[in-house]
Amino acid sequence: MTRHVALTGFMAAGKSTIGKRLARKLGVPFVDLDDAIAAEHGPIPEIFERDGEAQFREYERAALERALADPAGIIALGGGAVTYDPTLSLVQSRTYSIFLRVAPEQALSRLRRSRRRRPLAGREPSLRIIRELYEARLPRYLLADRVLDARSMTTAQIVQTLAAWIAEQRTQQ
Repeated sequence: MTRHVALTGFMAAGKSTIGKRLARKLGVPFVDLDDAIAAEHGPIPEIFERDGEAQFREYERAALERALADPAGIIALGGGAVTYDPTLSLVQSRTYSIFLRVAPEQALSRLRRSRRRRPLAGREPSLRIIRELYEARLPRYLLADRVLDARSMTTAQIVQTLAAWIAEQRTQQ
């Protein structure tokens, strides 16, 4: 693989789960930007409280820049990464980007089951909040090189579909 693949999409879309499995299938490195940021700056909810969202987005951009300096692999972006122009620019110019599209209702259900707290979803995520945030971000997500409607797909189907698409991109280079 000569170019990184960036998985984008709403919070709880499965970017980390899919990314790990896809990287393993392809035999390439995997980076979860949220994990990289937390390792350097502390838990994400604390970063939002301490430094604010604007600073978090800059940490996210810097983490992406570091990931892009490593051998090509799969990168799971945070749900709001592409809302920050400098990060979006890196994604568009240096990766194949894939939007994992799930329904807001699916995201809410997954968020409610998750142990990980998402600051922008609030302490008690509601469908209204999730829909508003999702709709606001959707135009940025749709800028991806590939939009994968993952609403009715299993993890294995998603990984297989993406592996085939990535192989296709390699042959077109």
